[in-house]
Amino acid sequence: MALRRILFLLRPLRSRLSPSVTVYRFSSATKADDNEVKTDVNDDKTEPTSFASGSENKSLLENLSVLGVDVKMAQRRQPGVFRKIQTNEQGLIDFLGQKGASRDIIASIISRFPRAITRSEEHLEERWRLWRSIFSSDDEVVKILNRSPESFFRSSDNGNLEKNINYLSSLGIKPKDLHRLLTMAPRVFSNTLALNQTMVELLENVCLSLGGTDSKKFARTVISRNVYILIRSTKRVRSNIEFLLSALELSDEEALILLQGHGAKILDLSHENMKTNFRNLQLKLDSLGCSQEQVREIILNYAPILFVSSNTLNQKLDCLTEGGIDIRSIIEKPKLLDYSVTTLKQRLNDLHQLGYDFKVNGISVLDLSSKRFKCKLEKLQELRMWEQVK
Repeated sequence: MALRRILFLLRPLRSRLSPSVTVYRFSSATKADDNEVKTDVNDDKTEPTSFASGSENKSLLENLSVLGVDVKMAQRRQPGVFRKIQTNEQGLIDFLGQKGASRDIIASIISRFPRAITRSEEHLEERWRLWRSIFSSDDEVVKILNRSPESFFRSSDNGNLEKNINYLSSLGIKPKDLHRLLTMAPRVFSNTLALNQTMVELLENVCLSLGGTDSKKFARTVISRNVYILIRSTKRVRSNIEFLLSALELSDEEALILLQGHGAKILDLSHENMKTNFRNLQLKLDSLGCSQEQVREIILNYAPILFVSSNTLNQKLDCLTEGGIDIRSIIEKPKLLDYSVTTLKQRLNDLHQLGYDFKVNGISVLDLSSKRFKCKLEKLQELRMWEQVK
């Protein structure tokens, strides 16, 4: 399918119907896009009556201090909570205590997200029930709350949470992936249902525009591979897809494979960062004697290379090439660029001391886990000692 037709279909329906909108031209993402925050469900449509402006609930301050809450931190984070006449700190303490949370954990939760004390027992019970439909134990939920209390207490709309759980389940997203979504990107479930549906619709349109036939499976696969995509704007994701299609001159088949594979991981990257890192990769590989086709090849082999900042990527490539690694080998196995410069230098040094020949044995050894690399070194050392004895 022609690129212009693909880019047209990536646009929302409203944009396609508007004759004044230019569909095909690439434009730079603005700072507003990079900092864009998706709108959540209204946190508190009705709140308990508050003290007059500037006054604080002294009884509440005393209760929280006794519990061990960092009151100053809590006041900085959500000062409005401390002007409320009615709060439910004791109910929250009892509820979380019954679920296995220690007093220290409860105090830490309130310190970082004091709005938690405004939730009623009924709200807490219902929200816990919904979370437990995804997690297998109370202990798992407590661990998430301890790490990110905002994920549980931010929204007061349990109905919206249930709708999002049901909707994402209807896409065929497996329980283990729902678990990852709620653990790693809990804001997905605070989004309005319409926001999540809009992103899914975009992904389904991408699939169809590229000649795919199972758009629901495509969307499900992308979300499962990149749990953060639902908390990014459709503008960012659309711009990144358009850029990859154009810059890499992908065929429909190549695009479908890339986007459902490791390419899904970079779709939530800032659009400006994606373009900057791509240009730097081009320049660096060109300086090493590579062709444009090899730039394309390294990204198709491992798209997350575009996550690596310009300076860091240059340092890693210099480290490897100066250590005797042929750039063509790196293009074939670019995943080793995930390792830090320090780790790469140490591994190269260890292997050189043992006389390891990369031209003969290849570079897969550099991409081993720490445990397996250590075992490999021990075997190489034994082999060298045996050869010296002979």
